[in-house]
Amino acid sequence: MTFVIRLFSYLPLSILYLFSDLLYLVARFILRYRQQVIDENLYNAFPEKSKKERIKIRNQFYRNFTDSFAETIKLQTISTNEFERRFEMINTACLDETVSSGSSVLLVSGHLFNWEMGVIGINHAIQAPVETVYLKVNNPFFNELINTIRTHFGGIVTEKKAFRRTMLTLAKSPRVVLLGSDQRPPSSEKRYKRDFLNRPAVFFEGADFLSKKMNLHVVYGKMTKIKRGYYRYEMIKIAEPPFDEHQEHSITDQFCEMLEDNIRLQPDLYLWSHKRWKI
Repeated sequence: MTFVIRLFSYLPLSILYLFSDLLYLVARFILRYRQQVIDENLYNAFPEKSKKERIKIRNQFYRNFTDSFAETIKLQTISTNEFERRFEMINTACLDETVSSGSSVLLVSGHLFNWEMGVIGINHAIQAPVETVYLKVNNPFFNELINTIRTHFGGIVTEKKAFRRTMLTLAKSPRVVLLGSDQRPPSSEKRYKRDFLNRPAVFFEGADFLSKKMNLHVVYGKMTKIKRGYYRYEMIKIAEPPFDEHQEHSITDQFCEMLEDNIRLQPDLYLWSHKRWKI
């Protein structure tokens, strides 16, 4: 199976998008993949929009969702030239400068398409070491496949539980750490509850805790889509030490506000099929 997927990844994106087009029709019209969840999430997030506007967002979400499969497969073997042509990185110098000064950086972002391009884009664009923290998926094959893709341009991937050990080296071994900070924590984890897109939601507070405990810089990765297959990823500083005047949850709150703004800019890029607001 790995060999077959790798062969597919050598196809031009224009061909892979044909498979995406077919998958889009199946997801939208036949399976109606998680349509009830998507509609509920959009209704609560955008009550000011008409039903017609929300349906348009939902249908474009399906397009982005299936395109992300094609694009992620392509990332396994994509050339440097093609990646640079399709994925624009902005203000990455702030990451290298901070790590060079002896401090680690927490790069926080949300699940906006195509976030996997953001992962390998950072590894490609900067000189500093990069560590991507991930939540393990249940299927071992897909878990290994996606981590192989994430390290196409270098870097390392660390499962969340293992990161609890490696994070102790952040002060001695400065690096950039990528965190998907909008994931829903399980009830067994310490969680922070706040409103997010008009509804109560719970968040991990790893970035908030680590930055203040270890004096780390925090940067937000803003994802925007230019057109099909072309994206822009911008680094925006959230906070830096000292944190003496910061209130509790301040960094998590600022991340949520920036993520909301990012979503409202292009709402069809967000992962609306996820049961994000389940408490």
